[in-house]
Amino acid sequence: MNKQKSFDKAIETGRLYLVPTPIGNLQDMTFRAIDTLKEAAVIASEDTRNTQKLLNHFQVTTPQISFHEHNYKERIPKLVERLLAGESVAQVSDAGMPSISDPGHELVVACLVAEIPVVALPGATAGVTALIASGMSAEKFTFYGFLNRKKNLQLKELATLQHKRETLIFYESPYRLKATFANMVAVFGEERQGSLCRELTKLHEEYIRGTLGEILSYLLENEIKGECCILVAGFAGELVAETENDWSDWSILEHIEEEMSQNRLNSKEAIKQVAKLRGLKKQEVYKVYHQET
Repeated sequence: MNKQKSFDKAIETGRLYLVPTPIGNLQDMTFRAIDTLKEAAVIASEDTRNTQKLLNHFQVTTPQISFHEHNYKERIPKLVERLLAGESVAQVSDAGMPSISDPGHELVVACLVAEIPVVALPGATAGVTALIASGMSAEKFTFYGFLNRKKNLQLKELATLQHKRETLIFYESPYRLKATFANMVAVFGEERQGSLCRELTKLHEEYIRGTLGEILSYLLENEIKGECCILVAGFAGELVAETENDWSDWSILEHIEEEMSQNRLNSKEAIKQVAKLRGLKKQEVYKVYHQET
């Protein structure tokens, strides 16, 4: 167990500050974030050139060190060493909150192991910003981030989310939007409500709301540029598991094959689902499937 009192004066180490940066509009930078960057001994930045523009705008002269997905393993020991020596480090990504589809998590874990306080500052994050203006339920949601780029793997990922009741949030490149929405239509159906948000907080901010089918049709006729966020409404239908055993007359093998066909699951996922629905041990269902196929 780890108990952290972030601002205990008895702490002798430095602190790791996770500092959010604007996702577009520089006016979204908070006073506290600016002060933290100024007071830190060093800023660990995903892209030092990009962050330098932000620092120049707010007259921050703190030195930077690059910290990204390609060098974090070699950077972490050096940063932890500085923190243990009493220096504070501010970590930033190119936009939004560190660790949310951006570098940061591994450094946080290393600091917790070394019993170094980790302090997160609140600030902008694209997914939640898009959610509250999407028109879809914001009470419960799942942030998924980026889907797999390969079609078959993306379809499998979407299939695992098909019956989620909460709003789904994804990030996507504008170059892959058409393919991704086509896959979403294939899995979720063209009538499921969705929202495509681009260039959030910037001059050309735009929301495209409608069914997934309508949005796909729009994309096939129009080119989209800029940073994009996709929201998909939660499943509102009736699950097989919520009916009175519609599968009761099926054999276990038939049930597995139906799960694979209707819900686009692989055999391992289908076996797990059938075992759950029937109240059986997964090993029992596994044996039946592999003995009969």
